[in-house]
Amino acid sequence: MTTELRRLRNYIGGEFKDAADGRTTEVVNPATGEVYATAPLSGQADVDAAMAAAAAAFPGWRDTTPSERQKALLKIADAFEARADELVAAESENTGKPLGLTASEELPPMVDQIRFFAGAARLLEGRSAGEYMDGMTSIIRREPVGVCAQVAPWNYPMMMAVWKFAPAIAAGNTVVLKPSDTTPASTVLMAEIIDSVLPKGVFNVVCGDRETGKAMVEHSTPAMASITGSVRAGMQVAESASKDVKRVHLELGGKAPVVVFEDADLAKAVEDIAVAGYFNAGQDCTAATRVLVHESIHDEFVAALAKAAAETRTGQPDDEDVLYGPLNNPNQLQQVAGFIERLPAHAKVEAGGHRVGDKGFFYAPTVVSGLKQDDEIIQNEVFGPVITVQSFTDETQALEYANGVEFALASSVWTKDHGRAMRMSKNLDFGCVWINTHIPLVAEMPHGGFKKSGYGKDLSAYGFEDYTRIKHVMTSLDS
Repeated sequence: MTTELRRLRNYIGGEFKDAADGRTTEVVNPATGEVYATAPLSGQADVDAAMAAAAAAFPGWRDTTPSERQKALLKIADAFEARADELVAAESENTGKPLGLTASEELPPMVDQIRFFAGAARLLEGRSAGEYMDGMTSIIRREPVGVCAQVAPWNYPMMMAVWKFAPAIAAGNTVVLKPSDTTPASTVLMAEIIDSVLPKGVFNVVCGDRETGKAMVEHSTPAMASITGSVRAGMQVAESASKDVKRVHLELGGKAPVVVFEDADLAKAVEDIAVAGYFNAGQDCTAATRVLVHESIHDEFVAALAKAAAETRTGQPDDEDVLYGPLNNPNQLQQVAGFIERLPAHAKVEAGGHRVGDKGFFYAPTVVSGLKQDDEIIQNEVFGPVITVQSFTDETQALEYANGVEFALASSVWTKDHGRAMRMSKNLDFGCVWINTHIPLVAEMPHGGFKKSGYGKDLSAYGFEDYTRIKHVMTSLDS
């Protein structure tokens, strides 16, 4: 018996459509390795149509009042909440994530973030008017930038879509959003839900691959391109966008250092780091994957972390006892396995280091010790359930190792010494520093990094402002 595949479609100008040339891609459930849907493989004609729809809708949406935009976003949040089970099911099929954890750890923050930006919509203001020249009054206006081309990743397809469209729409922009080609299902469902709330063309979804995203970024219509993805993808977007001086918002890779000093609460550090390193199969730019431990507690820490890894389970989405599901796709499984296969002779696999089962793309929770600062697995992003451990002698060396990578997104410090925590947070060259915790996010605080982790902020008022432009208006008092 052949099961009919689900048919996903683009959402352009308020209508669900196939790709203009009829091309499709297969969508695979990473927990089973089986195809469950097809999605449009959109080309230039589809991108043109979506950009035209967004451009046509922009003047009307730009001119809505902040309270009207707030009301719309609150309706979207309520609708997402009402259809939470459907969204969680779609996201789990997209990614293989555990159903329970997706429902408890992703859906509520996502809804809260939409509500935050609904409130932010009413705080779009400039500095107070003033006279800086005799006979003249100056006013600062904050305005939407226009059409935004947005590309979301496959690790958190549903939440990252919210991080893209919510601030953009709150500020009065219109959106063309492309989900990853491996995880389009939840974004298409979002479009179905949003359809009854927003005017046609304000929110558009175009499915496709890397070439589709490239066509969006290179298109002449958008005023801004926003991407969450790899450093390579971000560099390509920045280069493409520079040709017509588009604004660019980049949230790229990470290699978060987790610095554990000798006075840290060891049991709490091990427990929290294991969760922050293995949650979502380590497919998180802020994951606690690169641990630096003071030499005096190194061996004890490694033994405890290896034990925690051995007790951590991965498995099918409906298993309530698993912490994480599969890696997203076969290429990602191969990438993670490749890092372990290429480990230098001085490295030691303390736990895991192998695929789990032969169905789906599961990888065991892994701990690797004995590493040096210039090792490949220290310098490059693994993006899998792999935690590395290095030892350090003092605070100076800890900072040297922590900052000695090309990424600069997130970090954490574990110590009971307040002065040390403050010194480390000052000197760690990362966009976020957690102290005695790792990975919590709130809508009110910014998320974004430095160096090759990109620029621009998600969440918070800072993320909201990224989707606005500043205009100076000066008027003569004599007129």
